[in-house]
Amino acid sequence: MKSSKGYAISLVYPIMRSITGKGLDFRRFCERISFDMRQLQDVEARIDEEELERLMYEAAKFTQDDYFGLQQGKATDVADMGILGYVMMHSEKVIDALAAYRRYHVILCSGYHLEWEERGEDVWLRFFKPGLARASRHCMEDMISSLYHLTVRISNRAIAVKELRFAHEAPADIGPYVATFGVEPAFGTNDNMLRVSKEVLHYPILYSDARLRRAFEPIAEDIMRKLVQGKEFSDRVFQWMMKCMPARFPTLQQTADAFKMSSRTLQAKLKEEDVSYNDLAQRVRKEFAVSYLAKWEHSVAEIAYLLHYSEPSAFQNAFKKWTGFTPGEYRTNAKRNTAASE
Repeated sequence: MKSSKGYAISLVYPIMRSITGKGLDFRRFCERISFDMRQLQDVEARIDEEELERLMYEAAKFTQDDYFGLQQGKATDVADMGILGYVMMHSEKVIDALAAYRRYHVILCSGYHLEWEERGEDVWLRFFKPGLARASRHCMEDMISSLYHLTVRISNRAIAVKELRFAHEAPADIGPYVATFGVEPAFGTNDNMLRVSKEVLHYPILYSDARLRRAFEPIAEDIMRKLVQGKEFSDRVFQWMMKCMPARFPTLQQTADAFKMSSRTLQAKLKEEDVSYNDLAQRVRKEFAVSYLAKWEHSVAEIAYLLHYSEPSAFQNAFKKWTGFTPGEYRTNAKRNTAASE
């Protein structure tokens, strides 16, 4: 069984196409950076996140293009995304394509995730890595640019970007971002986010074909199931931690004791599934936080207490990192959206 860790080897193909498209020799590039091209012959192979990031940065230097990820995202084709791309292309509406992207993205990459939230007349698309890990600049720019341009292509509609945020610092020239998205991004923010009109979610997909979607989805489900089978232990730990709440928030040692192993062994087993105890702890707190905020039974300070934070400000800071909103903003938006749907 192939590991779910990292990225599908197919994500190297756009790098190869970008390099050769500039009239450069991809084989020479691989030799220069000591990348074994034979990996590309195994369509099921996966490479570590660090290796793909290295390839992106080396490609930027090799092509002398400091905006390599951004430009590569613009050129991304549906075929580059494999079965996920075909499910998206034959979805009924943009929101269905995004749901497919969120559900099956592990097929391409296990390290990045997509969330969205409607807020007033707009929708925020948030791209993030679990936990507090910072995303690679080129990889994140590639991810945001590719999804945006793919959405434009499959909907065959112009999509105006109202706001764009990147967590990394601004490069010397922001002109390429304006040329790509039509707006000047904010840099050094807490999140990587894209804001567009929420009517975009309901744009029909030009190539939508229900028959083909029904044919592709079972294949995507099967691939995803095989990839995530190896996460059984971390899922068990997560469920056990959920059961402990809100009576207590288990420490690493308490969790290890519950599974009759040392804390070092627990951490090693979680690492095998590309997750850490801190990742799970944040997931648990976020699950409860969202649930509590939706019910309006507790104040933000009470929720911080129920989640075992030392003080409300610690909870508020953590929640802002998870979602891009303060608990109060999230609660207000949830109430507004619920009222609007009634």
